[in-house]
Amino acid sequence: MSNSISSVRLDATIASLGPVTQLAFVPRDFDACVHFWAHTMGAGPFMLMEHIQADSCSYLGEPAEIDMTAAIGYWGDMQIEIIKQHCDSPSIYRGWLDEGREGLHHVLIAVDDMQQALEVCYRAGARLLQESTYRGGSAEVAYLDTGGGPGTMLELWKGDDAGRAFFASVREMARTWDGSDPVRRRG
Repeated sequence: MSNSISSVRLDATIASLGPVTQLAFVPRDFDACVHFWAHTMGAGPFMLMEHIQADSCSYLGEPAEIDMTAAIGYWGDMQIEIIKQHCDSPSIYRGWLDEGREGLHHVLIAVDDMQQALEVCYRAGARLLQESTYRGGSAEVAYLDTGGGPGTMLELWKGDDAGRAFFASVREMARTWDGSDPVRRRG
């Protein structure tokens, strides 16, 4: 039996950047999605980060102002993010819903060097859609279309100490979570 697909150089693929650590969803019904992940799948508790606004953001190369809420929880060691956009600004989230899509929106890989990670993605054929900075530029996010269809959008996250500490605290809460208070406001 011949193999029509040649060998893959794994060090030249997006997988070389590290493991996927998050599954992210942009549903029409934010509350129902959070309820599903907490009550059916057992992920949680979810911490709400309400009305997040970036220091700078661009969508398809144009400046963008996006007001969004994210619920962050853990399902074992996998982070689950559920996103709700509050404004009508063009974005990867609004475009997704406007196209009638639901389900897995993107996966996340944490990186140490955003420019190097973007170069790997560009060589793999991915296209930059949206990028943002937070906390004075100490945290960066880039979303890329990898060309594989629904659920294959990639988020690169170059975190800072504050972001890593927040995610670690949510993960620690999940380790001892007893199912009570499945949605919590960040205080």
